[in-house]
Amino acid sequence: MTTLGRRAATKAANRAAILAAGRDVFSELGYGAAGVRDIVRRTELAAGTFYNYFPDKESVFRALVHEVGAEARRRVRAARQAAATPRAFVEDAYRAYFSFIVEDSGRAAFLSRNSGAIRAMFEESEAPAGVDELAADLRAAIAAGLLPELDVELCAASMVAVALELGERLTESGEPDVERSTRFASDLFLAAIVPAS
Repeated sequence: MTTLGRRAATKAANRAAILAAGRDVFSELGYGAAGVRDIVRRTELAAGTFYNYFPDKESVFRALVHEVGAEARRRVRAARQAAATPRAFVEDAYRAYFSFIVEDSGRAAFLSRNSGAIRAMFEESEAPAGVDELAADLRAAIAAGLLPELDVELCAASMVAVALELGERLTESGEPDVERSTRFASDLFLAAIVPAS
């Protein structure tokens, strides 16, 4: 491995260590109570090294929120794009999202403990990206004849809002029921999108 390759690997490892420590600290203390020192103590890095990667705790938190949001959107989009029926388009996407947020206990704790701070930051960047992607997928499904004509913007915004609300309740639940949440959200929207003939 070259010197540049080792340097890049060290940088990636340091950044990952800070993010992992940040997730643990935010999960235990919450965003408001956590500080940079708490994060640094969870790593083997010197305090000054932290600032080579992040200027403050908020930037660590935002990076974690972005990481979760990007992976959730990737999984949900894959489920929608593989759908062959209206039910699969809606249901498989909700199931993918709800399963993702609770499948890892550390992620679920991070989301649950910091729901207020996440909501504020998520609504600035991740939620609009999710709404835009869902709107694009709805348009594609309509064009392909999978879904009937509908108000794409309102449908996308409301489907994402329901996912976020139910997802928050799911992560706060001692025994999260992914299928119950999936069924409820899916039935709600399928009744509006594909009314019974």
